[in-house]
Amino acid sequence: MSKEKNISQYDKMTQTPIKSLLLKLSIPTVITMLITSAYNMADTAFVGRLGTSASGAVGVVFGFMSVLQAIGFFYGQGCGSILSRELGAKRKDLASQTASTGFFLSLFTSTLVAVLCGIFIGPLIKVLGSTETIAPYAKTYIGFILVAAPFIVPSFTLNNILRYEGKAALGAVAMMTGAILNIIGDPIFMFVFDMGIAGAGLSTALAQVVSFSILLSMFLRKKTQTKLSIKLFSLDFSKILNICGTGLPSLLRQCLGGLSVVVLNFLAKPYGDAAIAAMSIVSRISFFVFSIGLGIGQGFQPISGFNYGAKKYKRVREAYYTTMVVAEVLITLLSIVALCFSSDLIRIFRDDALVIEIGTRALRLHLGTMIFLPYCMISEMFLQTTGKKAAASFLSSARSGLLFIPILFVLAWLRGLAGIQEAQPVAYIVSIIPTYILTSKFLKELPKEDQEKEA
Repeated sequence: MSKEKNISQYDKMTQTPIKSLLLKLSIPTVITMLITSAYNMADTAFVGRLGTSASGAVGVVFGFMSVLQAIGFFYGQGCGSILSRELGAKRKDLASQTASTGFFLSLFTSTLVAVLCGIFIGPLIKVLGSTETIAPYAKTYIGFILVAAPFIVPSFTLNNILRYEGKAALGAVAMMTGAILNIIGDPIFMFVFDMGIAGAGLSTALAQVVSFSILLSMFLRKKTQTKLSIKLFSLDFSKILNICGTGLPSLLRQCLGGLSVVVLNFLAKPYGDAAIAAMSIVSRISFFVFSIGLGIGQGFQPISGFNYGAKKYKRVREAYYTTMVVAEVLITLLSIVALCFSSDLIRIFRDDALVIEIGTRALRLHLGTMIFLPYCMISEMFLQTTGKKAAASFLSSARSGLLFIPILFVLAWLRGLAGIQEAQPVAYIVSIIPTYILTSKFLKELPKEDQEKEA
């Protein structure tokens, strides 16, 4: 890429009005998140036609897929946050070295995970919370996910690198293509070819391979600022540690999220497959609503990291507050709409009276407390992209598991199934406290004036 193009990208990230820049970077990430969430819901809806046990299997495997996504985000947001600051400081060579190191670490790790989990696939699905009736479906479905894992994990890494470069639209093309192919492939493989749940697994695997191929081609065709090359892979322990430390909040957030799903499945076991299926459906619908705020937050991250690296602190502050307000308004409006049609939404995925009864109450509780999520999520991203690893990691852990899992155990013990339904909403509310304390502290420390650097 020419020097003029590099300067143009720098100027865009550091001079474009925040509202316009946030809109431009958020639209592709929001669309990507919505479509990705939609194809996750499509899997649930199509598999639901095979029965309650099959529907429960998707929920069980979802916990494992959360771990794969966590690894991809771990390296992607780890190296992405660093490279955005390097690009903001106009150190493109270091940014490329960081991107290459993050990508190849992602590839090596996912391959190792796939091999080890494939060897122990039987115990794995039990650990994930399968009942005896769910296990056969879960084993079939997860087999395809393991084969595709070396493509799934690096895809999330590459997509994050593109976002942090400020080129979210390129990543959106790849992720949306895969999502659409999966939605189309599900009914074809499952019902036309009569493959059942194996068809859902195959469709997901093929779609992920396509997404990975498109994402990688963006770098090979030099559509990006950073380069990917094994020659740029760094064995410098301090650099690897920096990537891992920066990406730790993402890893903790999503791994603990996956662990939370596993714990929830175990605690829901005594109430039957209907309870597991219902809570799985609720998590998919809730994530669809939440994905709008998450997409906006992902649009905010490169703005925050780039401008923090350029020492344009006024823009960092403005971006933080603007993003929070926009995400809060949109999440609230969408939650209200979904709240009005809670039982109908559950019925789309599984027309079973018990599943609808359990799911409707849980969904209403989730949606009613989702207004607390944007503040916690945007604050966590704010701390992560400005290099505050410890604070971001703690908030990520608290919201995703450190608060939720103990609350889940206590409420399940005190209130049974009702407590299981109530645990996540209570965790949303409690997360406000540590978020306010740590974010307020950092905002007081953040310089109020820019510190301009010579080009």
